[in-house]
Amino acid sequence: QVQLVESGGGLVQAGGSLRLSCAASGRTFPTYIMVWFRQAPGKEREFVAAISRSGGSTSYADFVKGRFTISRDYAKNTVYLQMNSLKPEDTAVYYCAASTLSWRGLVRPSEIDYWGQGTQVTVSS
Repeated sequence: QVQLVESGGGLVQAGGSLRLSCAASGRTFPTYIMVWFRQAPGKEREFVAAISRSGGSTSYADFVKGRFTISRDYAKNTVYLQMNSLKPEDTAVYYCAASTLSWRGLVRPSEIDYWGQGTQVTVSS
């Protein structure tokens, strides 16, 4: 069992930055692929970024490439999402997730084993 707790969301102006954090409980953090998803009102939950168990591989949705960076800290059992050059269309609830999937980059919501509660990110124009 893994519990995931996100933090760092908030209101920011377009062009600004935020860093989301996701703290994972338990000793099994290194055994999971860690993933960020987001869900805007009226839309389906969509993949944002993922990082492999070793941290050596990352993948991103096309709409965040070059702007967002995913990373993980094994000492703190925490995964981060650094978001730069934010746009109003980035407004959504952002969810941290853990998967036991074999690494292939993209992760679907149906392939997630554990979800966080979500954190709201609002980007004003």
